[in-house]
Amino acid sequence: MKQEVILDTGPLVALVNRREQFHNWVTNQLREIEPPLFTCEAVITETCFLLQNVYGGEAAVISLMQRGIIQIEFHLSQEIAVVGELMRRYQSVPMSLADACLVRMTELSPLSELLTLDSDFRIYRKNRNQVISVIMPEVG
Repeated sequence: MKQEVILDTGPLVALVNRREQFHNWVTNQLREIEPPLFTCEAVITETCFLLQNVYGGEAAVISLMQRGIIQIEFHLSQEIAVVGELMRRYQSVPMSLADACLVRMTELSPLSELLTLDSDFRIYRKNRNQVISVIMPEVG
């Protein structure tokens, strides 16, 4: 069975912006991951905001979606109660809307892995007490 990979904002920004510290790391990771990658609208919004001053950045994100490399199957309107509860539970971290959506996506896809640069996902738990499987650079 193919492993489902869920995509966070940081790796997507690093993929598009060659000047980002983790650009090469993300590029290497994506060589090993079979598309599509799954994400949510909140991640796309954050990414486009962060890339607004990178020439062609937003267009590159849209292109990845048009080509089916990145797909959105998550519907916030159907998951808002759970997402809101996650944001309340982790308000001391704090948890963004995008992070809450991603945690919920890992709950809905139990065998998925999350491609991220955000160490908060080592704190967050899916289904209240389960570690989220992450693909992230080694710290050190």
